[in-house]
Amino acid sequence: MYKTTSPDGTTVAFDRIGDGPALVVVGGAFSTRRHPVLSDLAHHLSERFTVYAYDRRGRGDSTDNLAYAVQREVEDLHAVIDATGGPAHVYGLSSGAALALRAAAAALPIDRLVLHEPPYDVDGARPAMPADFASRLEALTAGGRRGEAVEYFMTQGMGMPAEMIAQMRATPAWPDLVALAHTLVYDTAVMGDNTLPAARAAKIGVPVLVLAGEHSPEWLRQAASAVAAACTAGRLLVLPGQSHFAPDNAAVAAATAEFLLT
Repeated sequence: MYKTTSPDGTTVAFDRIGDGPALVVVGGAFSTRRHPVLSDLAHHLSERFTVYAYDRRGRGDSTDNLAYAVQREVEDLHAVIDATGGPAHVYGLSSGAALALRAAAAALPIDRLVLHEPPYDVDGARPAMPADFASRLEALTAGGRRGEAVEYFMTQGMGMPAEMIAQMRATPAWPDLVALAHTLVYDTAVMGDNTLPAARAAKIGVPVLVLAGEHSPEWLRQAASAVAAACTAGRLLVLPGQSHFAPDNAAVAAATAEFLLT
């Protein structure tokens, strides 16, 4: 484990594995650098890159600062890129893709960008969320009702069926999800009103690959297509047989490597 420090004093922990061009991996909701999906992806990517997988603030071994702002998370990513010796490639997954998009639009030293299913709402295609989603989530977390916050985020934000959550509560992974409940407010802030930030995407001056799974929900595929179109140098790649919740990381890594190295 390595550590760097963000401008507001937050300690950002990261792992560094592999050899090759620097590639920073940005996880989404419920993820840490040691999450099975991210760690497996980092393993595959490390065959071609020096991979920097980090804990976003408030997660894993990174510290936190209660005065949260999305800009602080952009600064955290900048600190990790600086730790690579910069500039670096960046891969972002889900809300981590939205954060990476913000960072690239802010002209961080990013060479190329891979955005994997950023969960924007395009033309109302995303299932409707409660108007008070963000405030309700914050209230549950602030009130110490962390398990309820996780369930609320999953059902109302991710569209997962309640019976699936009931099954998850009985698994050894549930306490790890509950431990990250306070960071769900951060993911919600990163997504803003969930609409496509077309003007922001248009500011990105580097090549962008947007990935989507063939079997992911239609609204996620629409979002990926719209993001690719909004970027000046963006292109869409739909991965055969893939879905949002069960990615084939070997295939994701191969597509990412082909884009970043050509």
